Amino acid sequence: MRLIPDQPGRLGRAVPILLAVLFSSAGALAEEKPMPEFVEIKGGTFMMGDTRHYREETPVHRVTVSSFAISRTEITNAQFAAFVAETGYVTSVERPLDPAKYPGVPDELLKAGSMVFAQPTDDVDMGDLRNWWRYIAGADWRHPAGPGSTIEGLEDHPVVQVSVEDARAYAKWAGGRLPTEAEWEFAARGGLDGMDYSWGDSYSPLEGWKANSWQGTFPKTDLADDGHHGTAPVGSFDPNGYGLSDMAGNVWEHVSDWWVPGHPQTDQTDPDGPPLKLAARFASPAVGPMTVVKGGSWLCAPNFCLRYRPAARQPAESHIGSNHIGFRIARDVN
Repeated sequence: MRLIPDQPGRLGRAVPILLAVLFSSAGALAEEKPMPEFVEIKGGTFMMGDTRHYREETPVHRVTVSSFAISRTEITNAQFAAFVAETGYVTSVERPLDPAKYPGVPDELLKAGSMVFAQPTDDVDMGDLRNWWRYIAGADWRHPAGPGSTIEGLEDHPVVQVSVEDARAYAKWAGGRLPTEAEWEFAARGGLDGMDYSWGDSYSPLEGWKANSWQGTFPKTDLADDGHHGTAPVGSFDPNGYGLSDMAGNVWEHVSDWWVPGHPQTDQTDPDGPPLKLAARFASPAVGPMTVVKGGSWLCAPNFCLRYRPAARQPAESHIGSNHIGFRIARDVN
């Protein structure tokens, strides 16, 4: 807009128009800020856990959850970037460790960084996770595989290299919270109570790929038959019965529960999970109590980690990330 102050009355008429344009532009910018879309899930009772695969998923037990809403997809790089841009938040893996709190830890492990999958080229001892995981200084959500890597062009991929405390911080900013494990599993089942997968009781690639997982022999060979090695854009596969995407595979997802190696059948733990005091009994002094991640990831394969299932669960350290763990958020409904 061109203002001409030497013409009587023109500036006075232009000011309201200018303000209208500015406010309109501000509103458009606000609308463009990428935020999660929520799906409301009606509460109910379901059988949580599984006895067919891994011990930590047992015992199967009845749990009732109240109605809640959960984000349709995993939180993306673009959505997390908007949070960081607005708040200046620094993730936990971007902060170096205090040597006074970690005596005896080598200097290279005190540097800001995180865990990165390193695919071996030969057969390795499957009992030693160090054969395919490396601590890389400088790995963070902007550089998920370490310095030199980038998320440019991956704006619609799930954010990774975020700890549970980072996920909680984002959830609070976005007006939500992390889902409980019971809420997450109830939502992942998509109404198919007792089924092995979020789409049914069997998985045949002949019916089409249903999740971003590992094809081939882990960790040496990923055939990438599903079209992806690494993360996939959110929503690349068919949603479950509740319209939720990537409740299986792509990235593990943080939930709010403290980790214990199984499902204690007590009123103390359901539906909100075990108390910190109970989780501390199973914690390593070097790591402390851990939290639960759900859903499996692109690294899960039948020969090693058949965990792209609703009941699947694993522990995650509270202050570190990896390039196969992300999150989605939930919120209460009236």
